[in-house]
Amino acid sequence: MSIAGSPGPGDDTPQVHLQRGRREMKDVNGTAPVLIGAVLTLAALWAVVSLVRYLRVDRETRASIRQGMRIRFGWERLAKMAGLSVADKTPTFLAELVSREGETPKPRVLVPRIKVKPDRFGVVVRAKCLPKVGLEEFQRSARFLADAWRCTRVSVLPDGPGRVVIRAVRLDPLITPTEHVPTGAVPGSLDTWGLGLDEYADDVSLPLANVPGVTVAGLPGFGKTSLINKLICDLAPSDAVQFAVADGKVSTAHEGDYADLTPRLFAFAGDNLTEANALFKRMVKLRRGRSSSIRAVLGVKNMWHVGPSRIWPLTILIIDEAHTYFREYKSNDAETKKLAALSAENARLVEDLVKKGRSVGIMVILATQKATGDAIPTFIRDVCPLGLSFAQKTAEASVAALGDDIRNWPDANPVNLQDPAYVGVASMGVQGRPGFTRVRTPYVSDADAARVADGTAHLTEDPAAYLDVYPGPVDWKPAFMDDDADTLIAEAA
Repeated sequence: MSIAGSPGPGDDTPQVHLQRGRREMKDVNGTAPVLIGAVLTLAALWAVVSLVRYLRVDRETRASIRQGMRIRFGWERLAKMAGLSVADKTPTFLAELVSREGETPKPRVLVPRIKVKPDRFGVVVRAKCLPKVGLEEFQRSARFLADAWRCTRVSVLPDGPGRVVIRAVRLDPLITPTEHVPTGAVPGSLDTWGLGLDEYADDVSLPLANVPGVTVAGLPGFGKTSLINKLICDLAPSDAVQFAVADGKVSTAHEGDYADLTPRLFAFAGDNLTEANALFKRMVKLRRGRSSSIRAVLGVKNMWHVGPSRIWPLTILIIDEAHTYFREYKSNDAETKKLAALSAENARLVEDLVKKGRSVGIMVILATQKATGDAIPTFIRDVCPLGLSFAQKTAEASVAALGDDIRNWPDANPVNLQDPAYVGVASMGVQGRPGFTRVRTPYVSDADAARVADGTAHLTEDPAAYLDVYPGPVDWKPAFMDDDADTLIAEAA
């Protein structure tokens, strides 16, 4: 029995159906505003977050954000125009259902799906490949994409199986001066060192592990010494690194480019060949002492198997204006003969360090304007595995600094870096990349260099002092010995 005015369980009349429909419609009308409100709230929240992010970034990143939006919205049309699409003739299940009998559904035109991430210099686009649209097709279309996206250059590299990464550079990092402010923090690793940004604004690192020598060439005022200043400032907070400098531009440590860094140098020599010769002999003595004791102290034949530490630090010898110490003197007077003998001996000593110092943790960095054989003897230069060159005036100077292969890469030739806009830009070979890469190295101010050197002066020690302190147990461990380093040094004194 049903109550008057309401349908019973057995009622099945049009009026009953109408009442049920009205109730269901009321339920929907009551739920819909809640769902719409939730969607609008989420959309508003997303818009606010995006706006805040947009306003907090710098001007160049904002331009890249706008560029990324244009790329996303115009991608489907551009991909079809650039030949980055494929026709799928197999109809979908839905297309077969809605098509008329005897009618063949039209093929679908597919384009790769992309994700866009902006940064200060441009955007990074990651795309999924399709059949017949892979890495080679993207690379062939790179110049079209650069024009359409209004970019300085576009590179396409593999990003895993079936994926590519497209680097679109809007703001050329090579002509954008950058400044590096050292934090004074201990570097996380001494295997590599962050050098700067390449032409696609990607980080470039210089390997330090198992590297016996590095040559740095370039015209005066184009960034050689600034590069070395950054190296010292970045590595100075570590007690597992020690520095010695021979600077051919000055006579004393308190002159020239390294005056602010003097507190962090355990040894220094100026342009006097006798002083430099004494420094090189001191380094060779350290090399010989390490070579004879490395197995007893570290238990290995190569220091890099256990890594640098306070008692066995990576010792970097920097020879700036290297041609000063290797110049050939030709005359019969006694003074010239003496200088010629010192120069020849300097070359033999540095050759010893470069050829035999790698496994015992000694690295030599040679900087000069023109890395020809008369500036850096070829028996030294040609065994240095890493070479960098800032601007050069002649192709011969570029070949001397980087090797004959630079002729095959004219865009990266240092002769093209003579414009003042390229001060601080060097060409070098990067492991894992074909050819040569141009790198923008950041500038480190004198005030920051002095701050870091003064703050880390207490870490400066003669690395040779530890050779007499530790008899060298075979089971030596860097962390354990570091804890007792001060005590053992005091006892030895």
